[in-house]
Order: sequence, then C-alpha cells, then structure tokens
Amino acid sequence: MTVASLTAALPSWRALRLDGVWLALALALAALAVVVPAQATASLGFTAAALWSIAPYLLASIAIAAYAKASRADHLIARAFQGRMAMMVPAAALVGALSPFCSCGVIPLIAALLAMGVPLAPVMAFWLASPLMDPSMFVLTTGTLGTEFALAKTTAAVGVGLLGGLVTWALTARGAFAHAIRPGIGDGGCGGSTVRSPKEVSWRFWREAGRSGVLATDARKNLLFLGKWLTLAFFLESLMVAYLPGDAVARVVGGEGVWPILVATVVGVPAYLNGYAALPLVGQLVQQGMTPGAGMAFLVAGGVSSVPAAIAVWALVRWPVFLAYLGFALVGAASAGLLFGVVA
Repeated sequence: MTVASLTAALPSWRALRLDGVWLALALALAALAVVVPAQATASLGFTAAALWSIAPYLLASIAIAAYAKASRADHLIARAFQGRMAMMVPAAALVGALSPFCSCGVIPLIAALLAMGVPLAPVMAFWLASPLMDPSMFVLTTGTLGTEFALAKTTAAVGVGLLGGLVTWALTARGAFAHAIRPGIGDGGCGGSTVRSPKEVSWRFWREAGRSGVLATDARKNLLFLGKWLTLAFFLESLMVAYLPGDAVARVVGGEGVWPILVATVVGVPAYLNGYAALPLVGQLVQQGMTPGAGMAFLVAGGVSSVPAAIAVWALVRWPVFLAYLGFALVGAASAGLLFGVVA
C-alpha cells in the first residue's frame, strides 16, 4: 500500500468532526488532571455551575431567536432598527445599562440580535453597556463601594455604550464593518443599516410545511455554537480565579495620579473575575491605597473586556469589530476612571 493510498484511507479532520474548541478544552483538562488533579476537579465544578446559572438566559435567547427565524419575525425585529440610529443607539445603551446580564450572559442575546440582522451600532451600544450594570449590581455596588460609586458606574455604563454605538454608527456610514459577523451566525446586514427584505410573517409557523424544521435546526445550531464558547470562557475564568490573587493586582494598581488609572484599565482585562466577585476585590484595593478613579477604570475595563467575555465576543464577530469592541472598552474605561477621579 502506498503512502498516498494510506493517507486517503485515513479519516479526514472534517469527517471526524473534531471541533477545535472542544479539543482545546479536552487537552487543557487532561493536562490539569495530570499536573494539578484538584484544580481539574475544581474547574469542572466551576464551569458546570457557571453554565447552570446562565442556562435560563441561554435557552431563552436561543428559543426566541429560533422562533423568530421559523416565523420570519426576525425580519420585523431587524426592520424596527432601520433608519432610527439617532434614537436606537442611546436607547440601546440605556437599556443595556439596566438589563440583568453579565459579560458572558449577554452573549446569547447579542448572537440572536446579530442573526436577526440588527444593525451593528445599537448592538455595540447594548453590548458594551449591558455587562457593567444591572439592578442587583447597583445594590451590591452601593453596599460595597457607596452610592456615589454606584451612580458613577451606571453613568459610565451608558457613556461607554454611547461611545461605542455612535462611533460604530459613524464608521458603518462610511463603509466600515461591512462583514461584521462570522459565517454561520446570521445572514443579515448587521454591519450597517441594511436589513433583509421583509417577508410575510407566519406566527403559527408549525402550520406551514417545513418551518418546524427551521426551528429545530436553528435552535440546535445556536445551542452547540454558544455552548462550546461559553464553556471555554467559564473554564478559563476558573483558572483566573485560582491563579490570579487579588494582592498581586493591588501591588500593580496602587498609587496616585493618572498612571494608576491607565494601569488599572489594562490590568482589569485579565485580572477581572466577574461583576460580583470584583466588587469586594476593588473595595479591598481601595482600602489598600487604590484611588477611586483607578477602581472605576478596573471595573469598567474588566466588565466589558475580560478574557472570558472577550473570547465570547471573538466567537461572534470578525477581527475589525472585535478590535473596535476592545478599543471602545479600554478608552471608555480610562475616560470613566479619569473623570471619576476628578469628581470623587
């Protein structure tokens, strides 16, 4: 048997259907099991608990998106965003700041919006503002850092969303982000104000031949896609919780002036755990000498662009949009920190 025939007889990568994300997770977990068995068990537990906590949001967003696809209601939803950027961007930023989503919890909803063909500008505004504040987060922030800090962070959430949404609107008007989302997320014109041609909506889609299959196919595709990326995000978060101690962060971002705010903005990206765990950490850091401005920059930057959240964003959009997302997060966080440092 020749080498060529042997190679042809072997199953291809595509035939085996090995997904790179699941393969990376399996290899990482296997390495942990060999080197640090206790951490492998802890990471599995952490990831399972995080997925369980986000499951209602995940399943609800998948069901809504699948129903909209099967009934063709997605055309109406997308069309509602057309030609109203001046209203939709501020509204999306405000609603995002009040919505009960964490940095990873908002991803299923964003995926549904992108798949429906919603323009990128209001999606970006919502995407940036949503992880930063919600009603329960406001109460916890007030109890941990004070009412002034909680109000300032709420304002920062809306401000960062406005920054990203308005700049994205201006860029898309000039032809940027023409192909914003990755293949398979949706076929709508989310890069600009173009929305798919409207078709007749069938609210009772199951009465129409073939539409139930659209529901099942779309739901399965989104569940598999979002499930693997959220699993990876939470797995990495478990390692950050285990191996990134808060005192190490305190040594880096302590001190007065502008420099600690800029450092806190950058450090907040890899060091941030989640919105609730970060609050006592920042409270402790402020007691150890961190300025309120640096604390604000740390919370804003980490909430939007932490490693778990960034991976989930990367799974949905192409490089230019991903880099713009990170840029808006960092500029917005630094600006919020500097402004709060002046008024605090």
